[in-house]
Amino acid sequence: MKKSLKIVTIGGGSSYTPEIIEGFIKRAKELPIKEYWLVDIEEGKEKLEIVGNLAKRMIENAGLDCKVHLTLDRREALAGADFVTTQLRVGLLDARIRDERIPLSRGMMGQETNGAGGFAKALRTIPVVLDICKDMEELCPDAWLINFTNPSGMVTEAVLNNTKIKSIGLCNVPVGMQMGIAEALECDKSDFIFYASGLNHFIWGRHVYHNGVDKLPLIMDKILHDDTFTPKNIPSDPWVIEQIENLKMMPCPYHRYYYLTDKMLEKQVKEYKENGTRGEVVKRVEDELFELYKDPDLNVKPEQLDQRGGAYYSEAACELISSIYNDKRIPMVVNVKNEGTIACLPDEAAIETTCIIGSNGAMPLNVEPFPTSARGILQVLKSFEQLTIEAAITGDYGTALQALTINPLVTSGHIAKEILDDIIAQNKSYLPQFN
Repeated sequence: MKKSLKIVTIGGGSSYTPEIIEGFIKRAKELPIKEYWLVDIEEGKEKLEIVGNLAKRMIENAGLDCKVHLTLDRREALAGADFVTTQLRVGLLDARIRDERIPLSRGMMGQETNGAGGFAKALRTIPVVLDICKDMEELCPDAWLINFTNPSGMVTEAVLNNTKIKSIGLCNVPVGMQMGIAEALECDKSDFIFYASGLNHFIWGRHVYHNGVDKLPLIMDKILHDDTFTPKNIPSDPWVIEQIENLKMMPCPYHRYYYLTDKMLEKQVKEYKENGTRGEVVKRVEDELFELYKDPDLNVKPEQLDQRGGAYYSEAACELISSIYNDKRIPMVVNVKNEGTIACLPDEAAIETTCIIGSNGAMPLNVEPFPTSARGILQVLKSFEQLTIEAAITGDYGTALQALTINPLVTSGHIAKEILDDIIAQNKSYLPQFN
């Protein structure tokens, strides 16, 4: 008989927590969770208590024999854990709003995980996650770290190359793409194999095998003319049809920031002037969610959480944990070390790709070479990511400047320097490595 599980979520006061609780409840028969720990910091204490009490009510309503613990003591929670999930936001939503405002004030894309915004978030986040891994190496060295914290690819690469912890990075974007494919094919997502590869938030669908036939060409028309594949947090501007048809790969929603930069920036500036940045919109949504969460009669995940932009999070995180624990050996799109899978990228790089998930972790499937039309920007973005990771760890100003300068969403070295100086000045307490 398999042992019962202790699972820890760092960033437990997140509005996403009911999503992962729902996922565990759905999988109660295959995941014998006896202890579930929600961890947060002092600044997040109030939200931790609100969402933690909702989690307790959800578990009780489901009739599960599982104890939910709330704590600000990370080490207490980590001791003896089997799985650790991370969904933290260093600096809370106020930091995200700054990340978006700094580049927008200079006519650049202000987005949470792409361009200068993603860069700033990585600088704050990577050192914190590496500190968590130090605690894990001491307190639960055999545990799996399932990272959902953005920018997921960069955070996962930092962990894989700088710690001894077993880690797999996760994103809900590929799941959203699969849901769109399932709708187009009028089948369940388990009825086909989705071959996808690239980087986190920069992944292409390469094949969709359904009944032994690659159906990707059949659903491309829907991809090009329907916003089914676009999450609520990304504007669904129409693709340049000829470009995508020639590419012969299914773009992810985030490709719009690179393929349709002018249109996306135009919409973003308009939204910024009318409603504030996306982070400010999310902050208002979160305030409403936490008011709902306070209701002592609420004991299920509220539908309003779907407006938050994190749809299918539990589908990805909980299925990944179950696949490892139960050695399911099913295909999932996750972030892992490259090690030759994508030939044009360094072996030590983290990539997002289709893997078979079992008790040994994630085994990447073979990836055919990328066409020239995709290979160049893929390599540029990976260079940006690797320089950003180095800067986050070392606090080296020159490395950070090089990273921003080569990012496709930052238009010149002078602007890159202005943005970098602003990021450091406005995040002083979160970036001690640069002091």
